[in-house]
Amino acid sequence: MAAPVQAVAEKASGGLPQFDPAPWPGEIVWSLAIFLVLYLLIARVFVPRIGDTINAREDKIAGDIGDARRARDEAQRDLDAAAAEMSAARARAQKLAKDAQAEAKAAAALKKAEQEARLAETLAAAEARIAAARAEAMGHVRQIAVDTAQAMIERLTGETVFATEIESALPGAHHA
Repeated sequence: MAAPVQAVAEKASGGLPQFDPAPWPGEIVWSLAIFLVLYLLIARVFVPRIGDTINAREDKIAGDIGDARRARDEAQRDLDAAAAEMSAARARAQKLAKDAQAEAKAAAALKKAEQEARLAETLAAAEARIAAARAEAMGHVRQIAVDTAQAMIERLTGETVFATEIESALPGAHHA
């Protein structure tokens, strides 16, 4: 008995067991069986599930990209509409400003014309009063000249002279 155990021990100690070709046929069969089972599991279960997941993910991404493009296009339309509204509002505001400015200018021109008319009336009335005062003053100048001449003659000569004598001596006396 010692001989067979010793032979097995010598055989086992003589080299690496993986290089012993005796158990290879059984290991090859089991390796092929495991490979076949794994291949079938991968080919029939895992790859279709992964493929379905990838396809679902691609569909989701494509849908999201489509939604994003639609949202971008809608946002661009909204932006264009807002820009058009802003432009229209700006045009209306400019028109209102021009209209208000024109209205203010017209009101100012009307007020200026009214003030100029009142000023012209006031000026005409003042000129009329001045002309009347001048005419009245000029009417009194002759009397003042007569009175002054009478007072000067009396003071210089000591004689009393009548106003009628002085008036007849003034130029234009025959007009008076």
